[in-house]
Amino acid sequence: MPIKKSEAGAPVWMHRTPKTRLLMWVGWLALVALFVFCWQVMTKDTIWYFVADAPRQAADIGSRMFPPKLDYMNELWGPLWDTINIATLGTLLAIVMAVPVAFLAARNTTPSIRFVRPVALFIIVSSRSINALIWGLLLVAVIGPGVFAGIIAIALRSIGFIAKLLYEAIEEIDETQIEAINATGASAMQRLDYGITPQIMPAFAGITVFRWDINIRESTVLGLVGAGGLGLKLQASINVLAWGQVTTIFIVILVTVMISEWVSAKVRHSLI
Repeated sequence: MPIKKSEAGAPVWMHRTPKTRLLMWVGWLALVALFVFCWQVMTKDTIWYFVADAPRQAADIGSRMFPPKLDYMNELWGPLWDTINIATLGTLLAIVMAVPVAFLAARNTTPSIRFVRPVALFIIVSSRSINALIWGLLLVAVIGPGVFAGIIAIALRSIGFIAKLLYEAIEEIDETQIEAINATGASAMQRLDYGITPQIMPAFAGITVFRWDINIRESTVLGLVGAGGLGLKLQASINVLAWGQVTTIFIVILVTVMISEWVSAKVRHSLI
């Protein structure tokens, strides 16, 4: 605790020492300098006339978006169904691949902490590092446009999310239950069935439903890169400046996300 003496010789408590205060000022100065530098780098190619004109342009586009073209809904049922299928099938495919990865990544279930676990962690980090749109862009170039590319993109993006949360749940299980099962002479499969799986099932159910809810949102925009779904219609409507159709698509996306959020909450509440 920094203390200095007053003129009368009485000790006076100080919140920080002079050296600490100096270091804090230097740190704040460096932070401000870094902010100014980054701002200059980000805005060096900015045309400020367009920025100043942005409110007028936004108001103009907003006026064209209303009223929404509700009769366009007849053309959205198919893409909406594709969007739901992309999210659902992508999530199921991710579960199939993520569960083994999670068991290989968990310290208490991996066969090798030195070799196998780092590989599993690398798969998790790689999946989580690349956005679904980038996966979609790559897969459309590799296997062509369509719903299948969207499903694979959602699956590859979801592996890391599901596996990371699941392996953390595996590592947090109660080891005393495993020891009790081992005392009976149970096999490795029996330890998995009766010791580990019952403990992680609530977390697994919550993770799965939560990821499906996220994938509903991500799949709505995958069509922007050619991976099918509502995003494909959205891109087409924007290209022809059909702003009434864009509003209708926004409404459909909003309602779909709200319903998926409600379903996700109900399922998690019933399972956990």
